[in-house]
Amino acid sequence: MQTASLAFRNLFRNTRRTVLTVMLIGFSLTALITFDGVMRGMITLMVENITGTLTGEAQIHRVGYRENLDVDFYIDNADEIEERLQQDASLRAYAPRVISGAMISSSYNVSAGMVFGVDAELEQGISQVREAVVSGEYLTGDDSELLIGKPLAELLEVGLGDRIVLTLSEANNGELAQALFRVSGIIEFGLRELDESFTFINIAAARQVLAMTDQQTHEYALSFIAPLNMENPNNALLEELNSGGVEALNWLDLNPDISLILQLSSYSSLLIGAILFLLASLGVINSMFMSIYERIYEFGVIKAIGTRPKDIRKLILFEAFFIALLSCVMGIALGLAIGSYTSTNGISFGGELEFSGIAFNNAILSEFHPIQFTQFPIYVVLLTVIAAIYPAAFAARIIPSDALQRSL
Repeated sequence: MQTASLAFRNLFRNTRRTVLTVMLIGFSLTALITFDGVMRGMITLMVENITGTLTGEAQIHRVGYRENLDVDFYIDNADEIEERLQQDASLRAYAPRVISGAMISSSYNVSAGMVFGVDAELEQGISQVREAVVSGEYLTGDDSELLIGKPLAELLEVGLGDRIVLTLSEANNGELAQALFRVSGIIEFGLRELDESFTFINIAAARQVLAMTDQQTHEYALSFIAPLNMENPNNALLEELNSGGVEALNWLDLNPDISLILQLSSYSSLLIGAILFLLASLGVINSMFMSIYERIYEFGVIKAIGTRPKDIRKLILFEAFFIALLSCVMGIALGLAIGSYTSTNGISFGGELEFSGIAFNNAILSEFHPIQFTQFPIYVVLLTVIAAIYPAAFAARIIPSDALQRSL
């Protein structure tokens, strides 16, 4: 306790240097807390954009369908799969879909795109199609209804009530089929890929145009009650459905590139922290050496009267420890202040930002996590004390005669 008390008083022998050192380490901790919070918020927003917009948290297809989206690769036993999905307590919702590429034509223009045949009621529990309707009405079940993205509608020069002709290739035989629809709603997801090429019709109408039966479906999109289920590689439901030519994959398996990015992002805070505290450690070493050289005469005297080297090392390490504690108080306080602001107001990019094919058109809200205020400060204390070991060892090896001569 006597050594700790002496070390604490020594901090204020040069208050300016101590304050600057505390600021250097404290700002590094603040930056790490802020960066980690923003990264967590960005990952959450990324996952929401992927799973909540259209994809769902997991999907079921026939094996081989995802490679080329061939309309012939459909699931035959839709009733059996739906019965199994209805019985699973872990599911929040599911929705069947019939999907095909098509030529989308109006009286003025033509464009290639994707047609999604959806169950209007079940789809509401999976995707944001209904929320994306900015003009007109959502699907009600009428065979002639069609939802079209706003940019695509502008390209085709159509509005509500205008006619759209879809030209598709029938399943099994490949013959071309055409069907007439009327625009019942204009949608805008805010994601360029969806708004410029996707249209939505009722699933019964899609099956009729593609010459498919009620038991034939291209895709089932799933949503789970517990968020952990959507990333669980050993999900019991998905493992059970992965048989008989059917594959059931969670959203990470459906987007392997995004999965890799998320894995790498988990190490980003560690990397940034290592860089920040490497620089901060150099500052600590410099500050401790300056403090030692200012007191070299004192160290020479106490060494001459019999103070043991380990007591001198202990003194220097205690000084570093108290600097680290003061830095943690400052860093946590600033981290809380900045995190509270960014978690409420978010970080806006002033427009749409696209990252690895994912559009960020909403502000990123940073997220608090216990490790930001528990593990990060502990790391700061440990690294600061470790950085002070070299100066402490130097002080402990001071030769009294040399120290007294150098101070003259």
